[in-house]
Amino acid sequence: MLDYVPTGIPGADKILGEKGIPRGHSILICGGPGSGKTTFAIQFLHKGATEHGEPGIYISLDEDPEDVKKNMSKFGWDLDELEKEKKLAFINVSPVRAAPSEKAGLIQLGMKEFKLVKLLEAIRMGIEEVQAKRIVIDPVTIFTLQYPDEVERIYAMRDLIADFRKTGCTNLLISELRGTGLEREHQFEEYLAQGVILLRTVMKDDRLTRMFQVEKMRGLEVDNQPRPYNITNSGIEVYPTLTVFK
Repeated sequence: MLDYVPTGIPGADKILGEKGIPRGHSILICGGPGSGKTTFAIQFLHKGATEHGEPGIYISLDEDPEDVKKNMSKFGWDLDELEKEKKLAFINVSPVRAAPSEKAGLIQLGMKEFKLVKLLEAIRMGIEEVQAKRIVIDPVTIFTLQYPDEVERIYAMRDLIADFRKTGCTNLLISELRGTGLEREHQFEEYLAQGVILLRTVMKDDRLTRMFQVEKMRGLEVDNQPRPYNITNSGIEVYPTLTVFK
C-alpha cells in the first residue's frame, strides 16, 4: 500500500484525495514566471522539516540559494535556522558558476560538463548531510538544457527520475511551463513524472486569476479541475471548493 506525504500547502491535499503526494514519487511542478513555483517548493520543504519530521534538500540550478532564502523570509520561514539544525540543506549546482562544497571542495561546473553525474553527486551529498526525505530541484529545466539532442534529454530525465526512486525520497521537480494557454502542447517531462501540478495565470472577468490544477497523480484519485490559489503572506493557499470557470 502507498504511503503519502502532506504537501504543507493549505487546500492542496484536499484536491489530492485528502492524502498528499505518494511517498517516493517524483512530481513535476510546472508554472510560468511569478506563478509561485519556488514558493511552493520551499513551503513543501519547510512544512516537512517543521511539522512532519522530514528533513529536505533544495538543489538550485539557477538562483543563488542565499537569494532564495532571503526572498522566502517574507513568509516568516527561518530557513537559516533549519539549515543549522540539519533539517534543511541548500546546495548550489548551477551549471554557470562554481559551486562550493565542504566535502568536495570547489566543483567547477561548465555548460558542457554539467551532466547527470554532477546532479546525482549533489543529491547524494545532500541526503547524507541531513538524512533527507524530501528533495527539490529548481529548476529542472536547466538540467534538461544540457542535452541539446531531444532523445538524450528524454533519456537523461528518465534516468534522473529512476535514480530518485532508489533514494526513497519524495521529490519536486520545478519546471518552466512553456505554454501558458489552456490549449497547449504537453512537455515530455509530464509523461515521465509520476505526478504533474500546474500553476498558471489566466484572464477571467478582465483580471488575472491564479489557477492550480493537478494534471495527474499516479496512485491517487484526484480532483483535476482548475482551482484558484493565491500567494499570501504565509505562503501559497489553494481554494479547493471554488471554481475558476463556471
